Amino acid sequence: MNICALMIGRGGSSLKNKNVLPVLGVPLLLWGCSAARRSRYINHYYISSDDSGILATAALAGFQPIQRPDHLATDTARSTDAVRHALDLIETEAGAMDIVVVMHANVGTVTDEFIDHCIERLLENPGASSVIPSHENAEYHPMRAKQVQEDGSLLSFFDGPISPNRQELPTAVFFDHSFWVLRGRSAIFDSEGQEPWPCMGRRILPFMTQGCLDVHTLEDLDRTAAWIMNNKVALPDFDRPK
Repeated sequence: MNICALMIGRGGSSLKNKNVLPVLGVPLLLWGCSAARRSRYINHYYISSDDSGILATAALAGFQPIQRPDHLATDTARSTDAVRHALDLIETEAGAMDIVVVMHANVGTVTDEFIDHCIERLLENPGASSVIPSHENAEYHPMRAKQVQEDGSLLSFFDGPISPNRQELPTAVFFDHSFWVLRGRSAIFDSEGQEPWPCMGRRILPFMTQGCLDVHTLEDLDRTAAWIMNNKVALPDFDRPK
């Protein structure tokens, strides 16, 4: 099968150069690249970015560069559009992709075991469009959320009675955004894919986790390092045969 890893990451950030800042002496994004390179299934590797430093760092792991156009690298640009842009270029070069593993450059809390489990689950469920690492956070259940009105007051997003007991609410999950396992073009270009990330397609399956640590602050780098050590993740070694 043709299965590719596609890492995405913009240069602009409130934490300058966060995607290449060191975690345990290794640029952050290389931890995700290492997980992809160790996967038993992935056989193509790409990086989409507007930033030359990100592209050059990922190249150390054998990820081929895709220069993201400026209009897909703004603060309001949609991830789905960046993935679709990249897939068109990937398939022109390498042929149709059965599965695309979208990875986020600011996440180091991912392992090859996680990736392979999600790929296997997608292969075992031909009716699914994607498998996405997800976690529960009952304290922030969406049925408890309030929207802010123009006058500053709060209003429920939902009509009708809502139980104050979280045990009585339907199970709700939140995406980690560490990586997404997508069923190729059929999911990524599905015109009826679920918002706000329609590239995931219509039928999304969860891979339950404890949540990931996406990096936005210097403290997040320390937490990522602790997670890597606690989970005994091996240092990236891109000379190591698969």
